[in-house]
Amino acid sequence: MMKQFHTPNLSSNQCGSSLVQTIDAPLSLVWSIIRRFEHPQAYKQFVKSCSLSFGDGDIGSVREVMHRLVNYRSTVTLHEIDEEEVSGGGKTVVVESYVVDVPDGSSKEDTCSFADMIIGCNLRSLARVTEKMAKL
Repeated sequence: MMKQFHTPNLSSNQCGSSLVQTIDAPLSLVWSIIRRFEHPQAYKQFVKSCSLSFGDGDIGSVREVMHRLVNYRSTVTLHEIDEEEVSGGGKTVVVESYVVDVPDGSSKEDTCSFADMIIGCNLRSLARVTEKMAKL
């Protein structure tokens, strides 16, 4: 799964990475938040605006998100942890990989560090939102 969806081709002026977040909530609940293409701000705190550019919000849909990162694109996949492997069950692993252009005057390391920080914040926010909902 990782190789198929999370192995981007990078050009010389780009950097990218993959981040992983385990969430103590069932996949269906996590997906119900992520699939809200019209309102990613529910867990992505640094989004200016968002619009659906392809699809109907189902699997394979594409949304255009406006923020500070230049030519940023990402792939998010959700993976259910087998309930038998976890006492209590209902855990989800979220993987987000991205590619972003390195702005003039910046290094790949600085750009990736900044993007990792933003995406990490978003994934932790997604975990907080969905884990709180799972407890209700």
